[in-house]
Amino acid sequence: MAASASESFDVLVTGATDLVCLLQTENITSVQIVEQYLRQIEHHESFLNAFISVAPRDKVLRAAAALDEERQGGRLRSPLHGIPIVLKDCFITASELGMDTTAGSWALVGAKASKNSVIAQKLVDAGMIILGKTNMTEFAGMKTTMAMPGWSSRGGQTLSPYVGKIKEGETILGHSAPGGSSTGSAVAVAAGFSPLAMGAETIGSIVTPASRAALYALKPTVGVQDAEGMYTLTDFFDSPGPMAKLPGDLLALAEILLGRSFRSEGLGSWEGLSVGFLDPAVWRMADEMCKQYEGTAEQMREDYEEAISRVRGRGCQVKYPVDIASVSALTAQGEQAIMPIAFWDFKNICTPRFLNAFDESPVRSLQDIVDFNEKNSDKCLPPPYTKQDDLVKALHNDDTPEHIASLKEGLRAVGKQIIDRVLAREGVNIIAAPADSSLCIHAAAAGYPIAVVPLGQLRYNGRPFGLCLIARENDEESLLRFMVTYEKVSAPRAVPDLSSARLTKP
Repeated sequence: MAASASESFDVLVTGATDLVCLLQTENITSVQIVEQYLRQIEHHESFLNAFISVAPRDKVLRAAAALDEERQGGRLRSPLHGIPIVLKDCFITASELGMDTTAGSWALVGAKASKNSVIAQKLVDAGMIILGKTNMTEFAGMKTTMAMPGWSSRGGQTLSPYVGKIKEGETILGHSAPGGSSTGSAVAVAAGFSPLAMGAETIGSIVTPASRAALYALKPTVGVQDAEGMYTLTDFFDSPGPMAKLPGDLLALAEILLGRSFRSEGLGSWEGLSVGFLDPAVWRMADEMCKQYEGTAEQMREDYEEAISRVRGRGCQVKYPVDIASVSALTAQGEQAIMPIAFWDFKNICTPRFLNAFDESPVRSLQDIVDFNEKNSDKCLPPPYTKQDDLVKALHNDDTPEHIASLKEGLRAVGKQIIDRVLAREGVNIIAAPADSSLCIHAAAAGYPIAVVPLGQLRYNGRPFGLCLIARENDEESLLRFMVTYEKVSAPRAVPDLSSARLTKP
């Protein structure tokens, strides 16, 4: 960490636990920490579009000052007392904090809430400081088919701090795309706007943007956190989760979120960890999703296999390659289930619950949102995203609760069976694959936790890429242990050159 005995520290590399050490030794205050992050946001946010709203300066500094006073008085709410965090704009925050909650939609601008979402309140109760609400794919992608991840009508297009401008004609998850619904959160941490962030994942929404920002991130087991007061696309797949530059930071935040201690005797050791690595020649994105360029696929495979050799050489029990059933096997009684579940939950459960969490709102139903977008098409449906076909499709969904319940039961059973079979057959407790793969679909189907760690950085354009990891239900501890130990044997994560990225601004 590059920090001195003053309020100055390197926002691009300093972690939350580093800041805690400075706070404990009285070399810095939370007010000074917040001021430095706000300066970084002021300097670079205009070209990255990581935020939909930044907390009003006076409010967030008052919050920091109050936490400094508590620290001086010997009251610490948690190990992350006085540390800033940013939240994906799917978490409702009380209007008194000065930030809207919009899920990326103009239709929600001005909605009022008297209380925070359960997760936002948990973070506030832990003494954390909410710096802002980050941009996201509008309604987590449930607006229009094939919108570039990280785009919303309210927040615009979030850009990678490593790459800058998205390449003309880029595929949806191509090498210049920031990737995933939680892109704003990932970019905010990588760009030095905050040491920590909260995202949320349906399928790949945390894993993909975090891997492309050289972060450590975790999607916990589906259903173990209280989603009251947050936008979810579907309860069946969705889970909120943390992002950080350092695995120790991620672990500390996961302990707050999940209410569990992960500091076992084995932390930092490979003992008891065993990993089955999938073949990167098979587990890679299709060309229509991520077009490869000269040397990109080869470099990603080389770095993947080098990481396997490195962890094996340091004592991790490794099986490579291992096989797992393809995505085509993730069906319910042979019926495609993922999209029917998503559309039904979005219409019948998630959208009504989210809208009802506001005390006041310009819209009160999915029909209201569709109508609002049509009436305000100049800002809600701008080129090239002039359609809201997914919203309309969801609105007209007439599936039955009984059919959806059957699909959910069948898909969950198949997803668990596929993963459990590999874990048992290979005698491992983690399955790993390139983050640029479809393994996140298996995790979503099973409801199992999935994590990501940094792996490399493309010579082609500087875009980071990562390694994703699945463990059994409620076994977040194995994933966190792997991350902490993996960092010890890996090169430092890639740090963006924001000046270079700025030169490619559209």
